[in-house]
Amino acid sequence: MTWIRALAAAGLSVFFPGAGHALIRDWGRALLFAGLFVLTAVFFFPLESLSAAGSVSEATTIFETETSRLNQFMLSFIVFFAAVDSALRAVGYPRGAGSNAGDDGPSCPHCGKELDEDIDFCHWCTTRLEPETEREEAD
Repeated sequence: MTWIRALAAAGLSVFFPGAGHALIRDWGRALLFAGLFVLTAVFFFPLESLSAAGSVSEATTIFETETSRLNQFMLSFIVFFAAVDSALRAVGYPRGAGSNAGDDGPSCPHCGKELDEDIDFCHWCTTRLEPETEREEAD
């Protein structure tokens, strides 16, 4: 299930950077990548010409002819980096990404995120947890 989530996050980020991070509920990074994408588009691309295009093929032609290679690279880099970052964070790399490292409460042995003590599974990665009494008896 984690790989499906990672592929969905990467695919959404290719469609619109920041959408994949929103899927995995990493709101700060979602706003960062969406903001970078929009600012790059506003400052470096001929939006007037693109909005006047009647079809996707016309817009593609305008994009290729009126935009420098450097500007095209910048937009592609933001899209690629957002897709890779959202996919890696969806599978949990770096370990405990998005979790609060300073919390003293219990954490999931699988994903490392904070646990809710009232339920017997991790609500982040759905790993089933053993009750305290079974863990003590096993030792």
